[in-house]
This record gives sequence, C-alpha cells and structure tokens, in this order.
Amino acid sequence: MQEKHYVYAVARIRSKEMQLLDTQFINQLVAAPGYDECLKLLLDKGWGREGSTELEQILAYEQERTWSFISELVEDMSVFNVLLLPNDYHNLKAAIKMVYTGFDDRGLFLSRGTIDADTILKAVKAQDFSLLPEHMSSSAREAYQVLTETGDGQLCDLIIDKAALEALYSAGKEQTDDVLRLFAELKIASSNIKIAVRAQRTGKPLEWIQRALAPCDSLDIEKLSQAAASGLEEIYEYLRRTEYEEGVKELEQSLSHFEKWCDDRLILKIQPQKYNPFTTGPLAAYLLARDNEIRTVRIILLGKLNQLSDQSIRERLRIMYV
Repeated sequence: MQEKHYVYAVARIRSKEMQLLDTQFINQLVAAPGYDECLKLLLDKGWGREGSTELEQILAYEQERTWSFISELVEDMSVFNVLLLPNDYHNLKAAIKMVYTGFDDRGLFLSRGTIDADTILKAVKAQDFSLLPEHMSSSAREAYQVLTETGDGQLCDLIIDKAALEALYSAGKEQTDDVLRLFAELKIASSNIKIAVRAQRTGKPLEWIQRALAPCDSLDIEKLSQAAASGLEEIYEYLRRTEYEEGVKELEQSLSHFEKWCDDRLILKIQPQKYNPFTTGPLAAYLLARDNEIRTVRIILLGKLNQLSDQSIRERLRIMYV
C-alpha cells in the first residue's frame, strides 16, 4: 500500500477509534444490575444486530464487522496474517478431533483464518496433508497419527500448539510493522511462560518441557525449560532477569492475573500508534484494540450471567485502548 493510501486508511481508522469503548463505558457495564441491562447498553451503543440477545453471536458479529471494515481499506489482507495464524491452528486441532471422534460440528471452527477451515477438514479426512501450507502440514500429519494410533489427546495438542507458536515466530520475523512484530513476540513469550508454569505444576519432565516450548527472542528457552524442571521459584527467578520481571508478581497470584498483565502490556505498547499516520501500525493496533474490547465485554457479560460480584469482574478487566 502506498503512503497516500495509508493516510486515507488511517484517517478512516481515526473515526472508528472514536467509537471504541472507553473506561467510562466499561465501568457503566460493570455497574449495570445484570446481564440484560448490560446487553441493552451495548445494543444502544450499536453493538450486534437488532434483536440480538445471544452473547457469542453478538461478539462474533462484532469481530466479523471489524475485519470486514479493515478489508475495505486494505487490498492485500495477508499483511495481517500474523494475527490470524492462531485461528488456523485452532481449526486444525478441531478438525483432527472431529475426524477422530466422528463428531462433525462445524461450530467448533473459527471463522477468520489464513486457510479455509473446510480445506483443513478435507486434508485431515483424506489424510492428504499436502493440501495445507508447509508450516502446518508436517505437524498436522504427526498430530493426527499420534491421536489415531495412541489416543493421546494431550500429546496431539502439544504438537499442534508448538507448531502454531513456531509458525507465529516465523511470521513475526517477516513483519516490517512494529505492532505485528510485538504481537507475535509477546504471544509466543507469554505462551511459553504459561506452558512452563503448568508443566512444573503437573510434574512434567525436562524433555517434555523442551519439546513444548517454542523459540522467541525475549526468552532463553533452554533456561526457562531448566527452571521449569526445577520449581516455580526457579521460574520466577529466571523471569526476574528478563523484560517480564514486572509480570512475576501477577504470575505468583495466578495464570489469569498474568494473562491480564500481558494483555495490558500489549495495549500500552501499541497506544502510540494513535499518533502514527503513515504505516499499517494504526490498522493493526485497531484490530488488536477491538479484540481487546470484545474480550473485555465477554468477561463482563459472563460475569453477569454467573452472578459474580462487581469487584470480581473488575479484577479481570483489561486496559482500554482509548
């Protein structure tokens, strides 16, 4: 895209940013008496189709509307593939388990990816993994064989999850946009940290941990693996020597606290894109901002449905982009 087209696209994004949910509105949602009142506030704000009442339908509609808007501004949407790769591997995992169990439920597929979900399902059903991109085909074959020959769903997931992170690492390396590179690196690093913590808590051996972790630039995977094989305190001690030092206190509370810290860190780092008119950065930042607010709305609405206290909901809320 030429610079003049970036300027036009970013100008359109600026007008859309004014419609993003701010902290004041998020507080209104939390303060609403219940789910129905929250839903009314969102519908009045223009969310969902008229008459929408189902949570996931509303959120899926908003997600699709966001990507449709960006596609109006950008001719080559492949520039944002790094944001969609995780969906491909989610769909691969769903396809393999659907074929293995014989339970065909297309509702398990995510709608946005770099590969059509039906193509993934066709490849798995036919065991013709050449239909898939090179970064996915070998892991798809291995995961399918493991599940069908051993029934080990955990190992199947490990293979696919590791492949997803490796594909994200490669895609991130190819990015010229700072926002997309940042997204890839933080996604891989946070995933590695969560894998390490879970592996330590469940007593996984060093070999398993080394197999599960994926390369990234901000962590020494071998040191993290060794720490995870030793104990939680060793993990925390290693992380205190990295750029994730401030996240350790959140990690000590829970993985959900750490996930919130990572989400907030990403939003804080991309906020300067609101003042950048000449690159894809503001467009990528808008996509991430919308994903963040949709996630936040889901937290609030699920909290209301489950009758959680306002304080409990607030503890889970993410920082808003605007």
